[in-house]
Amino acid sequence: MEQQLTYKQATEEIESIVAQLEENKLDVDELSLKVQRVSELITFCKIKLHSTEEEVEKILSGIETH
Repeated sequence: MEQQLTYKQATEEIESIVAQLEENKLDVDELSLKVQRVSELITFCKIKLHSTEEEVEKILSGIETH
């Protein structure tokens, strides 16, 4: 069973890839794959942040109506 990606794992992977880029540890063959992966991770993080914001707003509005 594959583990569900968390926001923390996604940001850590982004940071790792960026560090590899800054240190020139990626060869040309890996570069496009890593850039694509970072793009996917950023999209995941944006979606996660948006859904969390919506959940928090629902909770807060529920508190205000009581």
